[in-house]
Amino acid sequence: MRLNEINGIGEKTEKIFYRAGIEKVEDLLTYYPRYYDTFEEPVLVRNLECDRTQAIYATVVRNVEVKRIRNLQIITGYLRDSEGSALRAVWFNSAYLKGKLHIGDTFVFRGFVKENRGGFEISQPKIYGIREYNKKMGEMQPVYSLVSGMTNNIVQKAIKQAFNLTEPTENIPKSVKEKFNLIDKSVAIKAIHYPKNYEDMRLARNRLIFDEFFYFIITLRNLKEKNDITVNENKLEEPKEITDLINNLPFKLTNAQLRTWNEIKEDIASDRVMNRLVQGDVGSGKTILAVLLVLTAALNGKQGAIMAPTEVLARQHFEFVTELIIKNNLNLNVAILVGSLTAKEKRLAYEKIESGETDIVIGTHAVIQEKVHFKDLAVAVTDEQHRFGVRQREMISEKGNHPHIMVMSATPIPRTLAIIMYGDLDISVIDELPAGRKPIANCVVGTEYRPKAYNFIEKQVDSGRQVYIICPTVEYSEAVEGENVIEYSEKLNKILHPGIKVEYLHGRMKPSEKNEIMGRFARNEIQVLVSTTVVEVGVNVPNATVMMVENAERFGLAQLHQLRGRVGRGEHQSYCIFIRGNKDQETAKRLEILNHSNDGFYIASEDLKLRGSGDLLGTRQSGDMEFQMADIFRDADILQKASEAASELLADDPYFEKPEHELLKKVMKSYLDLENHDIGL
Repeated sequence: MRLNEINGIGEKTEKIFYRAGIEKVEDLLTYYPRYYDTFEEPVLVRNLECDRTQAIYATVVRNVEVKRIRNLQIITGYLRDSEGSALRAVWFNSAYLKGKLHIGDTFVFRGFVKENRGGFEISQPKIYGIREYNKKMGEMQPVYSLVSGMTNNIVQKAIKQAFNLTEPTENIPKSVKEKFNLIDKSVAIKAIHYPKNYEDMRLARNRLIFDEFFYFIITLRNLKEKNDITVNENKLEEPKEITDLINNLPFKLTNAQLRTWNEIKEDIASDRVMNRLVQGDVGSGKTILAVLLVLTAALNGKQGAIMAPTEVLARQHFEFVTELIIKNNLNLNVAILVGSLTAKEKRLAYEKIESGETDIVIGTHAVIQEKVHFKDLAVAVTDEQHRFGVRQREMISEKGNHPHIMVMSATPIPRTLAIIMYGDLDISVIDELPAGRKPIANCVVGTEYRPKAYNFIEKQVDSGRQVYIICPTVEYSEAVEGENVIEYSEKLNKILHPGIKVEYLHGRMKPSEKNEIMGRFARNEIQVLVSTTVVEVGVNVPNATVMMVENAERFGLAQLHQLRGRVGRGEHQSYCIFIRGNKDQETAKRLEILNHSNDGFYIASEDLKLRGSGDLLGTRQSGDMEFQMADIFRDADILQKASEAASELLADDPYFEKPEHELLKKVMKSYLDLENHDIGL
């Protein structure tokens, strides 16, 4: 059903929705909220807390001021509460407020509270009449992901109409629903958009997350079945050149690396195609194993490919492999394949790959484009597996005659969960860091520590080092508490001395912009990079020695550890500063785990114990993993149940032949895009 069947969605709005991945009316129902904004009781100035979204009854006591700085209008209002305590309100590009706010008017102002010039300041507050606000109190307002031109209000109106035009289809068998106490799908989808209360939302969320895990696990089980019967057409032996190369490396492989390399060698020489996950903490040395593998394929007269999640990282891998080939006098050709190549460069690369002139290809998603044809691909490696997924893994497999697949992940997933999440793969764990690596010095502090942190950052930069600063959001949002990248970078430009180049980076930028910024940071043309978690997977910058995370409470421990892994990669001592945006004792207890350990697997396990099912609306930590809502850490209990349900159903009816499984069979075919695939369904 076309989107333009909804009132208010014309051709222009339809295109905006397309950019958000909403192509038909049915898609609106599964465009789930990111957060819920709950309107709380207004408080007095003395009860305000910094770095939180709050509401306050206040009266306008001075005329509104309007200042212009370049293209920015800054509107300042002066307010007092019923006790006579004052605070400032600041808006941007909202000059109309000059005619709305008059001395003596009383409203409810709701926005993000900060400390500024020794007093409180409320940023971009929305303004409500007292009666209007009282009606809203206690409501859970859904907040959606937005693209340019889209507003939360437009999305809400469209979804409301969508429920009148279509109905979600139930596809989980009745027996599964009953055993695991799942509510109906139609009830769940309605409740996720319009929850009456927290419990309503929790039950809806549990049902939808169960579905995501359930379909994913069934997919993996089918892949494993296919893998188990696939004969190895690319038997590879370790050539002497690889043994020599290992001996000539400027560093010694750890016992864990050698153990994993032996497992890989056994796989590629066996009768069965290798499908192996190499899981290792940040900095454990997974990349060298990937390189050894593709070099082994090339020296056996075959082709190898490495697919990285970012262009900058792909280029770093390319440079590393090229250097090894030259140093070891190997007669091999390596090519890079990334989106920024010119049409001519791409065409030439395609020709050399297809002819077999290129032995090793290193790139991004460009490696699995339709135009890329390998002559004899025997090995394919995906770096940072959680950024790709099952479909991408299949696509790269189809580029050769059942090539060996190695996937790498620095996300430290406890083994029990990894077995479920990567059910189609054998698992190797690199549980040892290279010798001589200096442990990162950590501290967890409150917002009052910021001035000291800025002084420390200046000293580090003055000594030639670089700094990451992570914020939870791109720009100000009344629905999401915490610092934002754009305002924070502007603030730093004023605070730090002029010789320090500060830039920001976030996921909404064009790929070319992101690559350019990350490349400049890698070359030390940028000293301080203010970013969202987009840097979690990205460029390797050994010169970066400081990672500061604002509002650390908004992230899971596993993701904080992943971010911490961006530093500590060079010879210099590195530091990680976690700044808490609230004074909650449970938060402090959780973050202290990072203070006492740099072991990612220990941290992930502790995170799992502490977070539990209560942390329903925190930032998702498991990367893309093809999930809209699920988080493998936060929702580990649901993952276990979905795994149990999938196992029981497949044991009873592996090809969904029973009448009660007909609807599930249809949804799985759609989920797996099986038009050209045969995996038993």
